[in-house]
Amino acid sequence: MSKREEVINYILSLQIGAKISVRGISSELGLSDGTSYRAMKEAENMGIVKTVPRVGTIRVEKVYKKNIEALTYTEVVSILDATILGGKEGINRTLNKFIIGAMAVESISKYLRPGYLLIVGNREEAQELALETEAAVLITGGFDCSEKIKALANEKGIPLLSSTYDSFTVASMINKAIYDSMIKKEIILVEDVMESDAKFLRSTDTIASYRILMAETNHERYPVVDENMKLVGMITLRDLQGHDENESIHKVMNRELISVTPKTTVAYAAHIMGWDGKKLCPVVNKKKLVGVLSIQDVMKAMEFALRQPQVAETIEDLVLMNFSCIHEGDSLHFNGQIIPQMLDPFGTASWSSLNMLLSTMGIMALRQNNNINISVDSITAYFMKPVQMGSDIDIYAEVIDKGRSFSKVEISMFNRLKEPVAKAMISAKIFSK
Repeated sequence: MSKREEVINYILSLQIGAKISVRGISSELGLSDGTSYRAMKEAENMGIVKTVPRVGTIRVEKVYKKNIEALTYTEVVSILDATILGGKEGINRTLNKFIIGAMAVESISKYLRPGYLLIVGNREEAQELALETEAAVLITGGFDCSEKIKALANEKGIPLLSSTYDSFTVASMINKAIYDSMIKKEIILVEDVMESDAKFLRSTDTIASYRILMAETNHERYPVVDENMKLVGMITLRDLQGHDENESIHKVMNRELISVTPKTTVAYAAHIMGWDGKKLCPVVNKKKLVGVLSIQDVMKAMEFALRQPQVAETIEDLVLMNFSCIHEGDSLHFNGQIIPQMLDPFGTASWSSLNMLLSTMGIMALRQNNNINISVDSITAYFMKPVQMGSDIDIYAEVIDKGRSFSKVEISMFNRLKEPVAKAMISAKIFSK
């Protein structure tokens, strides 16, 4: 066992909420501070330790998939610059809902639930009631609390926090953080959609082995690995032309290959696969094969991303809700107004907001025939005239070139006098099974 693995195993053996330090690990295991520090950083990347302001580094439970519509108390501490008075073991819990305790104590109990956060001042009865209900407590105004309350929070492992802000400011800051979190969509990584049980060939296998594997799986592309599972090439049916069945795979395989890691985003993988025309991409971790990503996996992931709920409104949502769309043959006609959110400091529509309009409506035109699996390669835009707030504009998006793999769309923007305001051209790659 390496020294790094020894430190990781030691950290995993600690209880959730236990405080950890580089010096403590070095003393316990008899290692140098440098070795302990590097292992600690790796543990942080693994998600089994976390550094909390004003507390230090603590052992936490690994969260594999974070709920994008919720916050943890660690994030609340960071947002409010709060102090942890007790219940450090529960600092990695999720905040489900918060309430302001601006009522009589007997009325508060009707609103408290496990997992809630009570925002309250220096009212000990309300603090005790919340902790007994297994709800966290945030004391506003910078007040402290009694040792009895701190002991109760530590006993139950429920966060007890204190912030110098007033209750209204605290609620506003948490609400804004939740709103920002709800806007985000889940980022899909390659590890979420890849095929882990991938079929592969070894470099010492023969072409006859390829034929047998192809008959079993009905696939034409396979990664090639050496005796240590290190990726060394790819082989397809095309590579076998003109070669004998007894020839080794390593003599005919393609050594110029692209690969991704499990932590690569599907969006990036889609771009490089589309650019190089690859229908299968090996997934490697430390140069060793751990799976494969097919174009079908990419398409499913992109469809899932489009179906994810957008709970809160983005800038794009605010702008587009002011536009109507009419289908005119193979083109789309959009009509709407310039709203205040689109303005630059001089009172006219900013080039960035107009560019967003052009690109979004061009992509909508590409997707109108159910071609939702596209990856934009390039956008070229030209602006001719400024546009004022409240101006009516018309935008026409027309697909001018449509092939099997690529499409081009032209977008034209006009003001109410039918004068050209802007033009754009978008080129996009279409993924097909």
